[in-house]
Amino acid sequence: MPAELDFFGGTGDAPFSVTELLLNMAIGMVMALIIRWHFLRFGSTLSNRDELGGVLPFVLLTTVLIITVVKSSLALSLGLVGALSIVRFRTPIKEPEELAYLFLSIAMGLGLGANQVVATISAGIFILVAMAAIKRYNGREGGKNLYLSIRLPANDSGKCLLDDLNAVISQHVSSSDLRRFDERSSGLDATYLLDIASTASLAPLSNDLRARFPDVTITFLDQNGMPGI
Repeated sequence: MPAELDFFGGTGDAPFSVTELLLNMAIGMVMALIIRWHFLRFGSTLSNRDELGGVLPFVLLTTVLIITVVKSSLALSLGLVGALSIVRFRTPIKEPEELAYLFLSIAMGLGLGANQVVATISAGIFILVAMAAIKRYNGREGGKNLYLSIRLPANDSGKCLLDDLNAVISQHVSSSDLRRFDERSSGLDATYLLDIASTASLAPLSNDLRARFPDVTITFLDQNGMPGI
């Protein structure tokens, strides 16, 4: 039985439909924008949020195109394996959550490229709703995580003030994790990841820090990148 003529005049194992491709890419664009909004709204990644959010639609739509093309030919599918084996991604993934959203975009691109539209949309919406519900539940049950950035000018005694900082902070938070500490001749910079019961504890913490260190500069930053006090 002769092979079926594809759109470009070659032969393939399955017909290539440009209409089907454009329809799936249009659906993919809508789903990609939903994923991007979900990441910006519910994601807890601190850095590169806008940059990664802008990449997600490209990942999804490119996957739709690749799968739609290669599924029409066994030869193209085998060639894709060899081509992708030389691809190396140099951009670091700093948070596991970023990888999860990338995998979700790729999975939805695979589903739409394979023309499994209903299953892909249903599963994608279910995953996004479940992720949002889990994050909201964890937010109510587990308090809130904030980054605290502190800048202190150099003191005349030459004493390192890190122990004093830790003592003041520990009185107002459930736990604290020192993420960055820079000490220079002009002063010191420190960044903590705080686990607090509620934002009501921020004002007492700020007041105690200012009482102990009158020249301190304080910045609270939540995991969504919005400034606090």
